[in-house]
Amino acid sequence: MTAPNPASQPRQFLEHLYHAAVQRALPLHNTAAYLPKPPKGRTIVLGAGKAGGSMVQAVEALWPADAPLEGLVVTRYHHIPPRPAGLKQRIELVEAAHPVPDAAGLAAAQRILAMTQGLTADDLVLCLISGGGSSLLTLPAEGLTLEDKQRINKDLLNSGANIGEMNCVRKHLSRIKGGRLAAACAPARVITLTISDVPGDDPSIIASGPTVPDASTCAEAVAILARYGIAIPGGLMSLLEQGALETPKPGDAAFNGHEVHMIATPQQSLEAAAAVARDAGLTAYILSDEMEGESREVGKVHAALARAVALKGQPFQKPCVILSGGETTVTIKKQPDGTPKGRGGRAGEFCMGLALGLQGQAGVYALAADTDGIDGVEDNAGAFVAPDTLERALAKGMKLNRYLDRNDAYGYFEPLGDLVITGPTNTNVNDFRAILVL
Repeated sequence: MTAPNPASQPRQFLEHLYHAAVQRALPLHNTAAYLPKPPKGRTIVLGAGKAGGSMVQAVEALWPADAPLEGLVVTRYHHIPPRPAGLKQRIELVEAAHPVPDAAGLAAAQRILAMTQGLTADDLVLCLISGGGSSLLTLPAEGLTLEDKQRINKDLLNSGANIGEMNCVRKHLSRIKGGRLAAACAPARVITLTISDVPGDDPSIIASGPTVPDASTCAEAVAILARYGIAIPGGLMSLLEQGALETPKPGDAAFNGHEVHMIATPQQSLEAAAAVARDAGLTAYILSDEMEGESREVGKVHAALARAVALKGQPFQKPCVILSGGETTVTIKKQPDGTPKGRGGRAGEFCMGLALGLQGQAGVYALAADTDGIDGVEDNAGAFVAPDTLERALAKGMKLNRYLDRNDAYGYFEPLGDLVITGPTNTNVNDFRAILVL
């Protein structure tokens, strides 16, 4: 498909780049090279994540029709793609809640762990892991209830902790994360196929690493809980402090012979978008696929860079596209009852910070969206920013700072018609940001 003209259709052009990034991360394009031959024994597919539905369908389409295949994978509600005509279902798919776990995720995790019982050295376990698995695959440590886990998860999400910190805590308060699922599969061979949604593509962080060794410690989890003022039941805190909830570490024999393959990454998707931009005659620059920090502050930094390009031709010459990825955070401001004051997610918060920093800079357009199609818990993937964003908002009596103060990106961009709504994309390589400087 030919890209829209960036000068006359800047929004459509940026949306085209986003879709190119998403397409690069779809499992059917990336799975075949990593599938082994069917084993002598059983092949069981287990997994969790927002890309779980499309990963399952890729395996079902590519696995030999005459070879046994079974299993269970859990994905987010409404994230199972339509089944292609003629594709036989051999792996069960169930849905659960994200980003806060629910009873359906707990039941799925219990069933997945039970399916590892009785495996032999002749058997193969294919684990399909993608972002979102931390909440979808929830099996609290002994002494921790689902309600406890839900509250802790909400507190982590609202704290401003980065994904590595959140998942360190999650791993040590779980019976299935942090390598424990792989340990339960012994002595079967385990091959993990994963789609990265984290800065650095560390498989021990993606979905809290249920099938890979965990180098983090109970002591680190205790420090993170203290840093962000997050309470857990006293008995569990004592166990953490004693190191009694430690995860399997690198070098553990439980991981002997295991393989991990990264089938899609944020960098690959950014490169796909860059290639489309270059084909349209623009220079494309990828800043990083590992950006972290408060979303609004990252937005302001991107705005300063874009303004320098627009006004001074530094450090890049215009016209150009500036791309970045990673996983930023939003520290949520709460009402007295503990609920968030506004609606929105990381991408929308970034766009508010960007718009504030750009101050209507002529010739600069931007789009930020989550590659799973859902920004936080709303129905939008992200938002679009144009030179007249602030002006159009003020004409409606909307002052940006008021919306920033309550983390209300959805409330700010919806009346402007500048939400980006795609629906679930069936993959997830995290944040996608594109700035067009004409």
